[in-house]
Amino acid sequence: MERTTDATRHGQQPPTARRAARQGTGRRGWAGRLAAAVGIAVLCALPAGAAGAAGPDGQAGPAPAADGRPGVTAPLYVSDYGNNRVVTLAPAGGGQTTVPFEGLVRPTGLAWDAEGRLYVADTGNNRIVVGAADGSDQQVLPTDGLSRPLGLAVARNGDLYIADSFNDRVVKVSAADGAQTTVPTTGLLHPWGLALDPAGNLYVADFVNDRVVRVAADGGGQSTVPATGLSQPTGLALNAAGDLYVSDSGNNRVVKIPADGSGQSTVPTSGLSDPLGLALDGCGSLYIADGFNNRVVRVPESGGGQSTVPSAGLNTPAGLAFPPGPVRPAP
Repeated sequence: MERTTDATRHGQQPPTARRAARQGTGRRGWAGRLAAAVGIAVLCALPAGAAGAAGPDGQAGPAPAADGRPGVTAPLYVSDYGNNRVVTLAPAGGGQTTVPFEGLVRPTGLAWDAEGRLYVADTGNNRIVVGAADGSDQQVLPTDGLSRPLGLAVARNGDLYIADSFNDRVVKVSAADGAQTTVPTTGLLHPWGLALDPAGNLYVADFVNDRVVRVAADGGGQSTVPATGLSQPTGLALNAAGDLYVSDSGNNRVVKIPADGSGQSTVPTSGLSDPLGLALDGCGSLYIADGFNNRVVRVPESGGGQSTVPSAGLNTPAGLAFPPGPVRPAP
């Protein structure tokens, strides 16, 4: 399928994802890669074989989680990069709607705060917009000097982290006073996906360097997450156990790096083409924005079959996120 990109609008032929990466790290090559390949995978935890079970009304409903909690009922928000919009999908089926954000150009990363506000990386406009779940009260977040922002993450205190890709940095916007600071990192080249663990440690997909780095919350510095054979990592997601999922887009796969250090594994999937962002719903399933296939797929974390989330007309899905649920007390 032909993709409309910033390069083609200027009369240039964009390189393919692989060719762009191998021809170097220049801004022009990266722009072609971004416009052609951006897409995000979301991880939603639903046990294998349970999705779509009929309820009392005869309609397919969300699956129960393995621990007896209700299955996913919240909509999945998707940044539909090629269509310059954000849409919602019902994970168990039941319709698609467009969220009426205005003026988006090539949106990518999505993130929610605890108050239920949705942040969108409006990549083509070099800005971040924020609004209510229904798209109302849209505002432009005050920032300075962003260039092709991609991944987003929100800390428990409301601070927003932004992968400022073309500036090879991650910035933090304080929830307290709106001040923007640069997160101390070394050697990043076009950072993409971001994830935060409960302790506040930041994980960054360092796209061009084929690695994921961890920035310690206590100021203890940056380290490289042990991983093997990554190529152009994009989306990141952490589950409640601390296991890290990585969209290994250059290898058309998603890998899992267990928190206990027991060894990297490949998530069982078939037919992925440039998987990008990731997210987890907390009920046991992984959702993946399968970029070049213009779809979102769901894979149970515990193993089992892959399924496609019902959608219509997606064009390179780039970001996935579920709205925040109620906070449960710690066990």
